[in-house]
Amino acid sequence: MIQIANAPCSWGALEFELEGKSLGYQQVLDEMVETGYAGTELGDWGFMPTSPEELNGVLVKKNLQLLGAFVPVALANPNAHDVGIKVALKTAGLMYDAGYKDAFIVLADENGSEGERTQHAGRVTPEMGLTEEQWVVFASGAEKVAKAVKDTYGMRTVFHHHCAGYVETPKEVAKLMKLTDPSLLGLCLDMGHYAFGGGNPVEALEKYYDRIWHVHFKDFDPLVGKKAQEMGYGYFKSVEEGVFCELGKGSVDFQSIVDILNKKGFEGWIVVEQDVLPGMGSPKKCAANNREFIKSLGI
Repeated sequence: MIQIANAPCSWGALEFELEGKSLGYQQVLDEMVETGYAGTELGDWGFMPTSPEELNGVLVKKNLQLLGAFVPVALANPNAHDVGIKVALKTAGLMYDAGYKDAFIVLADENGSEGERTQHAGRVTPEMGLTEEQWVVFASGAEKVAKAVKDTYGMRTVFHHHCAGYVETPKEVAKLMKLTDPSLLGLCLDMGHYAFGGGNPVEALEKYYDRIWHVHFKDFDPLVGKKAQEMGYGYFKSVEEGVFCELGKGSVDFQSIVDILNKKGFEGWIVVEQDVLPGMGSPKKCAANNREFIKSLGI
């Protein structure tokens, strides 16, 4: 049985240092429940309680499952690996001690921190990518984080490809998958980021299905993507302009994706993400519309 969750980023609680105030976790979780979702991700460290007992109490009271936590690490920088491992272990430990031992560490690059990649999100060129030596550093860092989490807590780690980071395009996703151990590091396939990065999410789902341990439903508006290219928008401007639109209003073929998941007997969670900047839009209304759209797909 496929179950549906949402994530705090849909309410503007993002991993970036941005202006604007996002809603408090109590309101965000209440609105998730009210709009028909059964689970959530953790959000930034400190967004939800960092006491295992308090975190468990909040989620149990609201009848929500905790599915994972986003952990950004500047993996291309070898000096960042040890710090990244500590953050991942702290985050995994919180979820583990709160009783969510099957939750994922959703590992990502430190997206938005490298100027050229952030400014050219959705239109990066190979020249903006990592060198072969940097790829080795990046991949080994991801594996070290995943191994530390697995060895310490028995929990799994997935890598989240992401625009404004070093793993954005289909070729970059393929490179990381080739360089890393499939038994150690899974893939979090984010439909919207894969489309914004120039790929076809349906093809990615089929290609990497056995490696995909965690699924994010996000849509991509190609008209905003085209405008971003013409106007030279950076990543955050593209998000502000609505590049990640409500589900069903963009280019992602969600019906085909659901058909594939059903055919393969997928029994995990789908996490809806419609990234907005803090204070932007009407998150609760969008969450409700997104849930209704998923119901129209039969789940």
